[in-house]
Amino acid sequence: MMDMRIAPNLDTWTSPALLGLPWFAHGVSRRTGGVSVGPFDSLNLGLHVSDDIDSVRENRRRLADAAGFAVSGMVCAEQVHGGAVAVVRAEDAGRGAAQFGDALLGVDALVTDVSGVLLTLFYADCVPIIIADPARHTVAVAHAGWRGLVEGVVGNTVAAMREDFGSEPASLLAAVGPCIGPCCFEVGAEVAERFPSEALAPRETGGKPHVDLPAAAARHLREAGLFVENITVAGECTSCLPDLYFSHRRDNGRTGRIAAFAGVRKPG
Repeated sequence: MMDMRIAPNLDTWTSPALLGLPWFAHGVSRRTGGVSVGPFDSLNLGLHVSDDIDSVRENRRRLADAAGFAVSGMVCAEQVHGGAVAVVRAEDAGRGAAQFGDALLGVDALVTDVSGVLLTLFYADCVPIIIADPARHTVAVAHAGWRGLVEGVVGNTVAAMREDFGSEPASLLAAVGPCIGPCCFEVGAEVAERFPSEALAPRETGGKPHVDLPAAAARHLREAGLFVENITVAGECTSCLPDLYFSHRRDNGRTGRIAAFAGVRKPG
């Protein structure tokens, strides 16, 4: 998705399976098309990484505009690498959009059915998960690092869609966006043992284990009741693609943040 009126290089990853929903906007931003400089070059969307705050606000305005939403409708979360989910109401519009301090606290996933609200979470290797309910016009975005996956953020997000909005998991469509791949996500044994064998990448004898976070996220979606054919996995490694994505691990912690966003478009 690209809006040439706003920024010629502002680009996002989108799921082909979700593009056919006319009421639904979604994507995962890439790092081009913004105004930030230095290690945050150029579309850094994180307010908490010591970038110039006015640059981040402009970057967020550009992203919201390109998605077809007002930045005043953006809703952001604190993101604590946990499993908690917030149901977003109309009165939450703008939370965390212009300053980090008024984001929704203590949650790593957002769910809504309110049109004009743009759920937006931030990443630099963790897994973006976007979910849409074509029947109920309900959307969700989850932020899942390895801790969030272990804490059940994926299942909790699907449960919130079911319990608060009546969504049937078998009807949901989900996208697992760009994140650090098994090629680059080397971990210690104490982390690897918390994942099933199908989420561990083959390794050389004596080498440290590598966790396949996208595979783990897709497994959690299936366990929550989604059909495998309704799950899209991007297959792009943020650590391997420095021209496209920020990466906390590759850049030794001093880097920007991409964003995953989803929203219900306003009628007309």
